[in-house]
Amino acid sequence: MKNNLLFLALLSPLLLSCSGPSKPAGETGPDWKTGIALYSFNRFSLAAALEKADSAGAEYVEGFDFHALGDGFADKTLPELSEAERAQVSELLRGNGLRMPSMYVGAAKTDSDWVAYFELGKQLDMEFFVCEPEKAHLDLLDSLAGEYGIGIAIHQHAKGESRYWHPDSVLAALEGRPNLGVCADLGHWVRSGIDPVEALAKLSGKVLSVHAKDLDESGKIQANDVRIGTGVIDYQAVIDELKRQQFTGLVFIECEHNWLDNLADVSAGVQYLDSLAAAR
Repeated sequence: MKNNLLFLALLSPLLLSCSGPSKPAGETGPDWKTGIALYSFNRFSLAAALEKADSAGAEYVEGFDFHALGDGFADKTLPELSEAERAQVSELLRGNGLRMPSMYVGAAKTDSDWVAYFELGKQLDMEFFVCEPEKAHLDLLDSLAGEYGIGIAIHQHAKGESRYWHPDSVLAALEGRPNLGVCADLGHWVRSGIDPVEALAKLSGKVLSVHAKDLDESGKIQANDVRIGTGVIDYQAVIDELKRQQFTGLVFIECEHNWLDNLADVSAGVQYLDSLAAAR
């Protein structure tokens, strides 16, 4: 319980810090920060991906644990790096004016794997991990999150691909585990036929981050990824719900099409969401 209370004390200012300085009276911009999921640039080295994120106007990026980092890192992934190489990653982020507060974790299979990830997160100053953990690991993760002050945001792939595809499944995982939260993946909810605004409302107060993408159809697992604002997701309704919740976390643009040349679509997504929020 002591660890849990300590974690909550750490987490509140942490999330508030993501919203940046207070807005002047009358200014209606977003209360959160818009970043880019580096998975959008998964065909490129870490150095190239960070350059793209910087050019798209991002301040925040989300890493992923199976990213082959390319030149300078012997094509290793983040968990495979030595301490010295992890320091290089931090320097590369600083050189591009970026922060990496979170990382998608998909490879952790054992208790010792998870401990190693938390040590990695500590060295890279991460604030939370995005993951779809085994149910058997939920209590361990709640404990480690309290100990390290690094949160857990449960992610949802689509129906048939994730045990957490439905918001009710996520709520069940969070029950009695105060150090766990949610990474709301709007696109995968739509693939599963779930209204993303209703899902966000159901998970109100528990959302640490959002994965923002758009699709050409709802209720179809194989729906095509499209530029944000041109698909079926009502992003103005999403923005309004996030504002209603006084959400102060991170919204990561995640582009999953035109892999070799999608920078324009990623940049457009950042600009689109920020313009909708400001217009409100």
